[in-house]
Amino acid sequence: MIYLAEGPRVAIRYISMRDFEELAALNEDSAKMLARWMPGGPIVTYEAFARYMTRFDGPANEGFLICLRDSGAIVGRVNVNNIIRGGHQSAMIGYSAYASTTGRGYMTEGLGLLVGHAFCDMGLHRLEANIQPENASSLSLIKRVGFQREGYSPNFQFIDGAWRDHERWALTVEMTGLRSQVTAR
Repeated sequence: MIYLAEGPRVAIRYISMRDFEELAALNEDSAKMLARWMPGGPIVTYEAFARYMTRFDGPANEGFLICLRDSGAIVGRVNVNNIIRGGHQSAMIGYSAYASTTGRGYMTEGLGLLVGHAFCDMGLHRLEANIQPENASSLSLIKRVGFQREGYSPNFQFIDGAWRDHERWALTVEMTGLRSQVTAR
């Protein structure tokens, strides 16, 4: 297993087609928990997973998994979406935990590793996350990682049958004490 970054308990790596069976099972087990927070239904078929994976074919999106460092078991997922280079060096992140592994701090550790990778290895300067105000767990997570609330977006994304308001949270490399390896690409 090739990890991009490792912490005491978890590590991050790129998502691949080989992850279908494990992710499909996690998505199915977590469908009820995630339905009100995630756009679209759970990805549980090979065809849906293959379509999902095509989003990572170009330079605008990267997909990562948070895995237990010792066993490699998947405990979370993070996408770095809408990557803008040049004078912005920014992206939006989306993430999900799974019902069988929530409440253990894996996502906090893994998202921290992802932030380091995004700023130091990917050369990004800014990350944003958009979270529904009612999603207390996700808001707590993003705060623990150091993101700061920047605004409120009414009717931001269509989820679970309706347009949902979101809070906009952001983190810059300066806020972390890390140093980006690239200033502009």
